[in-house]
Amino acid sequence: MTDAPAPRWLSSTEMDAWMNLVQVLMVLPTALDQQLREDAGLPHAYYMILATLSGRPGRAMRMTQLARGSGTTTTRLSHAVTALEQRGWIRRYPCPSDKRGQIAELTDEGMAALRAAAPGHVSEVRRLVFDRLTDEDVTHLREIAAKLLPPGADA
Repeated sequence: MTDAPAPRWLSSTEMDAWMNLVQVLMVLPTALDQQLREDAGLPHAYYMILATLSGRPGRAMRMTQLARGSGTTTTRLSHAVTALEQRGWIRRYPCPSDKRGQIAELTDEGMAALRAAAPGHVSEVRRLVFDRLTDEDVTHLREIAAKLLPPGADA
């Protein structure tokens, strides 16, 4: 027997909020992935890698930062970046300050692919999320989501 503390069970309100969040976390990624695959021929994970790089200085960042920022492991990111390199959308090169690290850089071709995919994607994001919310809801969503992100995820 252990003296483990009793679980802090969720209240009815917390359980309702949790179940709603779980449903959103299950439905939204699938819908966004389906739209991008059908319209642009790329999975949502690849789109997010391209979009993340597009907003960085020089459209480049360390692979470890990119993995953290996209919520994936370095191994999964490496596989995705390899596929994006094969399309000519990303190039990798050694980090000048740390030869063990690598930099991923969005190419002009990758930026063009992102620009082509973005209108359909943002339309779907708007339809699934923002068209259903008030301006006040959006402010609250931003604040709540920021609190739930792990440290360094906004890198």
